[in-house]
Order: sequence, then structure tokens, then C-alpha cells
Amino acid sequence: MLESPRRNTMSVDVPSYLAYEELLNRMKGGIVIVGPPVPAIVPPNYPVTLKIRAEGSGSLFYQWFTFKNAEIIEVPNGTEADLVVCPRKSQSFVCRVSDQHLQFVFSDWIKVDVLDCPSSGLPVNWDGAPHIVIHLESQKVRPGKRVTLSCAAFGMPPPHYQWYQNGRVLDDQTTKVLQIEKASAEHAGSYLCCVTNVNGESWTEAAEIEIVTPDQPCVPARPTATDKVALLIGNLNYSHHPPLMAPTTDVYELAQHLRQLEFRVVSLLDLSKEEMNSAIEKFLQLLDRGVYGLFYYAGHGYEQSGRNYMVPIDAPRPYSTVNCVCVQRVMKRMQERHTALNVILLDTCRKWYGVDQRDRHALNVSEVMPLAPLGNTVYGYATCEDAEAYEVQDAKGKSTGIFTKYLNRHILQPQKVTHILEQVSEDLGRDPLVKGKQVCEVKHTLKEPRALTDPVRTAGHTCEVRVRDSCWRRANVLPERELMVFPNGVKVELSFSALFSNVLAVFATVKDTGGKAQDCAVTLESTPRLEDIFSGPNRSEDLDSLLMSQADNTDSNIRLCCLQRLQKPLEIKVSVHYSNGAEGRRRLTESRLVDVGMPLVAAWSLTPPGASGAKRAPQSYSSRLVHSVANLSLRPHTRKAENRVDSRMWLPSSSGNQPEENDESDL
Repeated sequence: MLESPRRNTMSVDVPSYLAYEELLNRMKGGIVIVGPPVPAIVPPNYPVTLKIRAEGSGSLFYQWFTFKNAEIIEVPNGTEADLVVCPRKSQSFVCRVSDQHLQFVFSDWIKVDVLDCPSSGLPVNWDGAPHIVIHLESQKVRPGKRVTLSCAAFGMPPPHYQWYQNGRVLDDQTTKVLQIEKASAEHAGSYLCCVTNVNGESWTEAAEIEIVTPDQPCVPARPTATDKVALLIGNLNYSHHPPLMAPTTDVYELAQHLRQLEFRVVSLLDLSKEEMNSAIEKFLQLLDRGVYGLFYYAGHGYEQSGRNYMVPIDAPRPYSTVNCVCVQRVMKRMQERHTALNVILLDTCRKWYGVDQRDRHALNVSEVMPLAPLGNTVYGYATCEDAEAYEVQDAKGKSTGIFTKYLNRHILQPQKVTHILEQVSEDLGRDPLVKGKQVCEVKHTLKEPRALTDPVRTAGHTCEVRVRDSCWRRANVLPERELMVFPNGVKVELSFSALFSNVLAVFATVKDTGGKAQDCAVTLESTPRLEDIFSGPNRSEDLDSLLMSQADNTDSNIRLCCLQRLQKPLEIKVSVHYSNGAEGRRRLTESRLVDVGMPLVAAWSLTPPGASGAKRAPQSYSSRLVHSVANLSLRPHTRKAENRVDSRMWLPSSSGNQPEENDESDL
């Protein structure tokens, strides 16, 4: 017959072993519990492993119990030292340890509290360290009013709470809720809560409490971000589709503006599908609660069955969703990170494919489908549904997407992000080049006046910021400047610049000829050889102008593209060509190799070894379809999705052109 165990409250700070006196108290018939089960606070249906460790003579037997309908019952299959439970609501457990002599001992009761909050932010291999799910919110209150600040966290064991005001410990405030009954001037300031257990600590976001006088309006505190992260992708050199001109300038200029707004920017050109997916995964790792995340894509694209697709540079003809990247999937993954703001900007076409356009009732419109009413997502489309997006070229030969052109004009303004996009839409609507052809579309679920210019406040998030900073810096590390001295006395300085996160510019400057070398020249080569995919015929000169703007007063330069495909450390061969007066006019050459490692995004390993993306090189420029640029007057260049099948009369068939993914439910 089961003896009802004593219900005790277990200390959160559980040692790995018990003191000798406690061992004696727990000992019964030679059985000693040396590792008691630990309570926990977890989300609903989260798998929790309760563990008990005991010592005794001979074999030990285990039986776990819980409460049901106010009665103690055995946990089904709970006969091992480790018990895995997935409680839907809070539940208490106890374990009986017995031996072959029918002697037994009970553990203390422990409780698994279920906190009804999403679990998507929990690390994959969560070790039980505190994970905050309810953060503080800044408030403006009048004197004498009540102030309540709440915090909650998952943890195993349950965490302790300690509140701080203006960096000062509030000794009597050690619960999840801090409440001030009658606010006064002494209560104003910055509040933080430190959440700890034996596995680690975590800090909330800072909350500002401002006490306002009756004649002072209670204006809501300005929103802040714990960090800002942006991923910009521009695809232009396609293997099987017409190349584009504008993404080079679009991505470069937008990246420059976002850096002014304190964004951590990763900007990439010409990615295969595998590389796009890998880059997006790295980007998602940089997102977290309180972060502003921005995703931008310029390149070929299309829309089908309510979804938007981005076309990688290796996508074959005709288009198929299996070879493209779904925007809605990216949006969903961003929302799962519980960011404070998600912004998705698409400078691409949205022509419908995969439906009979003669049957308008068969068309599904695209929708912003958040996981929940989070109120934090903004969609900016360069064009409306079933329409094309255009890029233009000015009299100087500079190409830009017309949507991004106006976006860059307004993006630095301190206004709500939706207002910025509305101004872009208005400017685009007045442009005579695309009037009646391209109309910007904005969709959002924003419930707060968040702007891209909002300040970054990292207080209480220093640990997360350090981790994020380390990951981001790996894709932004430049080789160090180096001064080389050759045997002939010539001194050459090697320097580096990042045009994009996967495009490295290398510069060589002769600093001293040593007095013996005459008519000195420098050349640069890379090993492995990385093709400069922007230097072919009929290509835009935009990147050349970017390079030349940084190459002043240098003697040689080289542009290395597609760094994401590096499979081994990069070496730069620096060769000095010169004449020696003592040997007449004969040209001599001296060379040195410089190991620059895995620079910029190469450190992220977006292309696994042996993958097709690493081996693949763009087709020769002569074999590509290119836009004519002979006439440099301003004119639209379509960025539409190309397909050998006439999209206006596309009918489903059994030929394999019907894309496989057309059901929104599998998002």
C-alpha cells in the first residue's frame, strides 16, 4: 500500500550531493537519495526530464507518482530513474526508490510549473538556464498612481528574481512582479530585473518609469530596439535568365543607409538557392526578442498561389518553386524569433505563374500571415500583384531599381516605417516612367509607432548582444593591413575593403622603391582564383565606380567576388615587376604570398564542401541574354520573371511545370 509522502518545498539551489547530516536524515533501509529531482518552469507541452539519483545495496527500483483529481496516482511507465513528461498544465511529482528488501524512501515533491507563453525562443539544446519570456515595458504615470512591472522566465530549476532601480539593488523586490502602490518622484528611473538559477542568469530589457505632472501629457515612451540586424541580397548574374543591372547599386546604397541607422548589415550578391537558404539561417540566428530585423531582396521573382518567390542565380528554366526561395517562409521564421520589428522589402516582380489567368476566381491573393497577432511585421512590395518591377538607368549609366531609388531617398527619416513606405509609394506613383505600370504596395500588422531610426538600448541584454556581435563579426572581418618588404628593398602595403559581405577589394601601394628598383609595378592574383563576375562586357559600371572611389593613390587592385564559395583559406600573390639599372632594361619579378584566411562571409561557410554552389561558375558573358545599354537615357528595365512558357496563357499540365508548393497550410 502506498504511503502518502510528505509534501515539502524544495530549494531551487540544489547541491549535487547532500551534506552528511542530511544524508543520515534521508537514509531509510540503506537507500540514500544523492541527486533529488529538480522543479522547473516550462512552456506547455515542453518535454522535461525529471531525474533522481539514489544509492543503496543491490538493485534499486523506481516509481514516479503525481496528483490527479486530488489523489496520488502512479505515473504510467514511470519506473525509471529518468522520467520524461510533457505537461499541459502545472503538475507535481514525487519518486519512490525501493530495493529488493522492500525498503523504500521518497523524494521531496517537486513541481513542474507551466507558463503559458510561446516556447519558440528557447534554444534547441536548452540547459535549463533562465529564459525570459515576459519583458518589462516603459511607462509614464502620474504621481500617486500604481505602477506594475512584470517579468517571467522559463528555468530548471525555477529562477530567482532580483529587481534594480538605476543600477541599485532593491533588496525587498525578489518576485516576478514589482508593484509600486503610489508613485512619486523617487520612483522615477530605469528598472531592470536579473533572473538567475544554478545554470546561468539573464536580464530583462530596461524599462523607464517617468513620473509626469498633471499638466504634462502622458506621451508613450519612444520604442527602442535591443539591436538591429539586416540581411540584403541582390541577384543579378543569372545562369539561365536575363541578367540585371540595378541590384549592385541598390544593395550597396541601402546597406550604407542602414549602417547609419545602427543596423548590423550583411550584404550579399549573386547567391545560389543553397547559399540563399544558408544566409537566411545565419540571419535568423542574429534575431531575438527586442531586435529589429530587416530583410531585403532585389532580383528576379514571381508570385504563385498567394506566395512570393525569390529566384536564385542557379534556378533553371522554367521556374519551379522547388528551385526558388519562398518569402512567406522567411517571414514566418522571422516571427518565430519574437523580434520587436520585422521588415521585409522586396524589389522584385510579382507576376502570377502557375494558374490559368483567364479564370480570375482561381487566383489567391498574397497575405501577411503572422503566427499570432504580434503586431510587428511590415511588408514593402516594389509592385502590386501580377505586376512587374522596373529598374532604370540614368544618363550617367547608373542603374537602380525604381522602388529602391525612392526607398533610399526617405529611409533615414525619423518616421514610422509604414509612413516611410507610404512616401515611397507616393513618389513612385508620380514617376512618369512607371506610371500605370508599377505601384508600390505596403502591408503591415504594426501596432506600435516603430521606426528604423529608433535608438538601440542594450541594457539588460549584454550577454545576447555579445553572442550576436560575435556571430555578425565573423562575416565582417577584414584582413589586416600589411607592409611587405621584398628582397630588392621595395616596400608594398596591402590593404583591404569590403564592398559587400562577399566581395573583397584588395589594394597594393608601393611605399618605397628601395633606391635600386626602377619603373616599379605591382600585380595581384588570388589563390584559389575568384572570378570578378562584374567585369564582363555589357555589364553595369556601378561596381567599377565603387571600387575606383576607394582605389585612389594605389598602384594595383583586384576585386574578389563570391567569397561564400571559398573552401580553403585565401592567398594573395603580390608580384613586384621592376628594372634594375645595373642589369640594363631587363624586367625582373619578385613575388610573395599572403595568407588572408577566410575573410568576410567566407567565415560563415554558406556553401558546404563539395556542394554544387561551390563548384558552379556563372556562364560566360557572351552566352547570356543582356539588356542593351547603348541608349543611356532614363528608361525602365523590367525585373520580371522570365519563362519560356507564355505566362499570360499558362495552363496546368502533367509536364512538370506545376510547382509543388501551393498550399499555405504547410507554412
